[in-house]
Amino acid sequence: MKPIWIVDDDQSIRFVLEKALAREDLPVRSFTNPRDVLAALDDDEPQVLVSDIRMPGGSGIDLLAQVKERHPGLPVIIMTAFSDLDSAVSAFQGGAFEYLPKPFDLPKAVELIRRAVDESLREEVRDERLAQMPEMLGQAPAMQDVFRAIGRLSQSNVTVLITGESGSGKELVARALHKHSPRASGPFVAINTAAIPKDLLESELFGHERGAFTGAQTTRRGRFEQADGGTLFLDEIGDMPFDLQTRLLRVLSDGQFYRVGGHNPMRANVRVIAATHQNLEDRVKQGVFREDLFHRLNVIRLRLPPLRERREDIASLARFFLQKSAKELGVEAKRISDSALARLVSFDYPGNVRQLENVCHWLTVMAPAQVIEDKDLPPELLGEATLSPKPPVSVTPPQMPAPDVPGTTPGVDPTAAVHPVLDATARPAATGDWLKDLEREARQLLDAGQPDVWDTLTRRFEAQLIHTALELTRGRRIEAAQKLGIGRNTITRKIQELGLDD
Repeated sequence: MKPIWIVDDDQSIRFVLEKALAREDLPVRSFTNPRDVLAALDDDEPQVLVSDIRMPGGSGIDLLAQVKERHPGLPVIIMTAFSDLDSAVSAFQGGAFEYLPKPFDLPKAVELIRRAVDESLREEVRDERLAQMPEMLGQAPAMQDVFRAIGRLSQSNVTVLITGESGSGKELVARALHKHSPRASGPFVAINTAAIPKDLLESELFGHERGAFTGAQTTRRGRFEQADGGTLFLDEIGDMPFDLQTRLLRVLSDGQFYRVGGHNPMRANVRVIAATHQNLEDRVKQGVFREDLFHRLNVIRLRLPPLRERREDIASLARFFLQKSAKELGVEAKRISDSALARLVSFDYPGNVRQLENVCHWLTVMAPAQVIEDKDLPPELLGEATLSPKPPVSVTPPQMPAPDVPGTTPGVDPTAAVHPVLDATARPAATGDWLKDLEREARQLLDAGQPDVWDTLTRRFEAQLIHTALELTRGRRIEAAQKLGIGRNTITRKIQELGLDD
């Protein structure tokens, strides 16, 4: 482990911290001013930086800014006298891990530094895992079969049919087949044949000439032309209109097609990968899918298992999606407790991997603390819909909307979901008085046509909770956050958002 750097012009502070950290078997390196720290960073890097605010030759706040430019993920603890607390709070805007007010209690200081070390080590492992993260995850035997098939097909241009339930990641498999094929340098073009109206699908696939129909003001290249030299992914092929299946069969047979309104034959060197959640054999028997097209597509078939058949992958997928959501939202990634993870693993996921990703995005937005517990999970995983009777104030988060592609960011509307601490079904109150008061207040505001009732009541509720916790802890924010069960970044952000600093 790298050493902890202590920066303070006070020799006694450095001595006390050095001895205390040495007893904890934590390596230490001390500095008397920010200039020496910046010079040392040219050749070395600390695990954690602990810096005073006021020192001859430079400010701890300025040092924080310069260190964060060079090492954004490095935890920095700012030491400050009581009169400097305003400066310390402003340091959070610069990315400080925490502040340590002087005079400090030595065991608490060591505990805070230990927490920063643990967080730093977690970040290193997390960054390493993300750097090594494959394009697809899966330890389950069924997924290993898929990976082996992708490997065997890596030097082939053969047509592939991918089957699997909605949300199971069929496009990810198609992209992997393209990436590991001789056509990897060419384009990968995807089209969902079920999402495009029948009248437009022909033009989307084959293009059109200018004036071919009303609104066709210019000549347009279709997806086959766009994918020339690469791969064309036809998703939900089972829903393709019957008459278009004939045109697709001709293209697959001889590589030749006509634009809509065109008279000159076009050719495109395209590898076709198709996917469907439907049973194409049944569609053939029903007379809605051409048998000859089915056999043309069904050269190599890959079955992608639903998530319930690969439960051993849920934990790693959940952690990956929590990391991914946090990065997209620009927040600290949340961790998940063993009991909450066990609930995730036991759920059947009718929406498969896509639904799990949506759940993780919802948790990143809505879970109140940095560690996700059972009670923080959305109702569909807790089975709350079966609870009875329901309390007077109860709102159920909607099911997450499913995007077309498993890799895209789910469209979560946080304002449409229940605020975790207001969900009476999750945590029954010891007394119903406050709920009755809340109900009366809500009725008054709603009857009066007050706008933003949800935001108004939520802000007042959060402000009262934080104010009460700060009173009990005499203004100590870290302790107040611990009592409330939220992260220190959360309480700092909420205090700023709610104007409690004023």
